[in-house]
Amino acid sequence: MKVYIVRHGETEKNKEKVLQGRSNSPLNEAGREQSRKVRDWFVENGIRFDRVYSSPLSRAVETAKIIAGEEAEIIADERLLEMDYGPYEGSSLTNPLPEIIEFFSDFVNNPAPEGMESLSEIVSRLGSFMMEIASDSDECVLLATHAIAMKGAIEYLTPDSNGKYWSIYFPNCVVYETEFSNGKYSVPVQVEI
Repeated sequence: MKVYIVRHGETEKNKEKVLQGRSNSPLNEAGREQSRKVRDWFVENGIRFDRVYSSPLSRAVETAKIIAGEEAEIIADERLLEMDYGPYEGSSLTNPLPEIIEFFSDFVNNPAPEGMESLSEIVSRLGSFMMEIASDSDECVLLATHAIAMKGAIEYLTPDSNGKYWSIYFPNCVVYETEFSNGKYSVPVQVEI
């Protein structure tokens, strides 16, 4: 089974550089164009999806629909939601609060500020999801999610990473590919689109 994990396209909140987390922001036109570019890459490479999962938030669902096609059945799963930023939801990334600066400066060693979901919780929920969908079939699966959730999935699938993915920038509509075979996932790799 091949799995393609994609971060949703751009939203106005991405453009404004705020933590949007669980906010239900739609894609903007740039985000739709990014999603169409990814869709075109899949079409050009003859890749069709047997199953499509998405975070229930509109920006991820819309990204999934553009990539997989309007007729695709989208299976929403809350485990694909973005990190719960709690009281920091909507905070500016241009002028962040001191505790956000500290956390973002070293994700691995600095715990999430109080009220924010921990990175270990993200890895756990994404790992649970990845193992639940795992199959030795020939299926091709698309997951539409969010930057931190995507990093949680990749951290789960790359246990020797020692947290390196937390500090890597994942742009809108970045795609990673992994394969489940012989009872385990391969190390995810970024797809060049």
